[in-house]
Amino acid sequence: MAAAAGVSPKTVSRVINNEPGVRAELADQVLAAVSKLGFRRNTMASSLRSGGQTATIGLIIEDLANPFYSTIAATVANIARTHDTHLITVSSEENPELEQRQFLQLCQRRVDGMIIVPAGSDHSYTRPEVEMGMRMVFLDRPPSGILADSVVIDNAAGARAGIVDLLKDGHRRIGVVIDSPVIYTARERLAGVRSALAEAGIPYDDALVRVGVTNPDEAAHAVATMLDGVDPPTAFFTGNNRSTIGAIQELYRRDSDAALLGFDDFELATLMPRPLTVIAYDVQELGRAATLRLFERIGGDTSWPSETVIPTHLVQRGVQLLKS
Repeated sequence: MAAAAGVSPKTVSRVINNEPGVRAELADQVLAAVSKLGFRRNTMASSLRSGGQTATIGLIIEDLANPFYSTIAATVANIARTHDTHLITVSSEENPELEQRQFLQLCQRRVDGMIIVPAGSDHSYTRPEVEMGMRMVFLDRPPSGILADSVVIDNAAGARAGIVDLLKDGHRRIGVVIDSPVIYTARERLAGVRSALAEAGIPYDDALVRVGVTNPDEAAHAVATMLDGVDPPTAFFTGNNRSTIGAIQELYRRDSDAALLGFDDFELATLMPRPLTVIAYDVQELGRAATLRLFERIGGDTSWPSETVIPTHLVQRGVQLLKS
């Protein structure tokens, strides 16, 4: 770096560390070399050398506008506050490349640890920072390519219990609306559906499954196409709260009496204009368990990485229930 800039190593250090006393033309030479060589200051390493902590943690989530993630962020922030720690929250928008950039940026900010809702399927890129002391806890989805603590929902068991409940009510044709199986939670929930059907001796029918559904409009369209089929479903399973909302819109528009089972409870579920069942769990406990685990690691816990599983339960929702 010094040779490329035509200055001494000490001058490079002073510019990178934003120290005063460097002539403007020399600073410009160093910054030009930094840009050309793609230099990234490893502030995490310097923090470790000084033995200090920053009383800051990072949270990488998918979508802050989603009530699920906003509840997680609020829970993490509240617990961090009790530890006199500042929280930096960023959204990866389900983009693995953006997730990786945000991870490295948080490392540059010298955070003491991170909670990550992973978008990618390979987290081996975190290994250099982990080897330098970065503490991480993965939330909602486990990591791959590296050993780390994780806190997840019992996705498969929750979906299985919900489908069993529909089967007990006599439903045999159940439409499934779910996100991409590449995503861990969607894959596990679909596995729970298939397990329940197999145990009941009901063949898995691809014609009743729509994958890659990411928003309410797509969910409404998926429900509509299945209802317009020759032998439509008598019940639907939606893989997350946003898909559930889209399904409700379409079923209500048609005045359909098809049963609805949705994964994830949500704030206005009791006010929905028709009955539905949700697969619920304690979102705050999910965030609480991950945050407390992270602070255990920051405090010096070096035990083997663990996985914490948050249980689910079925809850009846819908505005009609309030009138009964």
